[in-house]
Amino acid sequence: MNSRRDRWAELTGGQNGEAYARRFARLAESGHDVHGEAAFCDALLSPAARILDAGCGTGRVAIRLAELGHRCTGVDVDRSMLAVARRDAPTQEWLHGDLAHLDGLGLEPGFDLALAAGNVVPLLAPGTEPAVVRQLAAVLRPGGLLVTGMGLDAEHLPLPEPTVTLREFDQWCAEAGLTLRQRYATWSGDPWRPGGGYAVSVHVRPTA
Repeated sequence: MNSRRDRWAELTGGQNGEAYARRFARLAESGHDVHGEAAFCDALLSPAARILDAGCGTGRVAIRLAELGHRCTGVDVDRSMLAVARRDAPTQEWLHGDLAHLDGLGLEPGFDLALAAGNVVPLLAPGTEPAVVRQLAAVLRPGGLLVTGMGLDAEHLPLPEPTVTLREFDQWCAEAGLTLRQRYATWSGDPWRPGGGYAVSVHVRPTA
């Protein structure tokens, strides 16, 4: 495992699962759509697709994707988040692990889509980001998609300053054999404009 703690653990101490779940429950109760990421991914997929939710947290997105008929595996390093996911969807597959070492979890390759939503990439342990992208690319089938959402400024991050630029991220993806297919400003599909504070990116593993 990486010797440095991920930025999420530095922020929360690995004890934020219940509070995180309550936050989204309150949003849903107030009428907010909390399934934007799942709807976005579902629109990219054929029925009954195989999905890896990397940094799945409390399972909000993976549970919704399973409700839509997809086969989902969630992976997270935060045990408090996984405890909520396992309680809410005990029949789904939830794995504890470091995304920089996915190859140690025994996952069968061939996923149709790997998702890293919720600022997963900016909150990784410093220096592990290229390895995580390589690991995610490696589990995709040819033609499979890597879908990510990340804040690019302090307004869109739980951090005082950004930790990743899109140029860096696209370079890591290119080094892992992925090609940028689409980029948006929101999970609703609003057009991306340079200088925006949030980016939803769709990279593809070429078929040849």
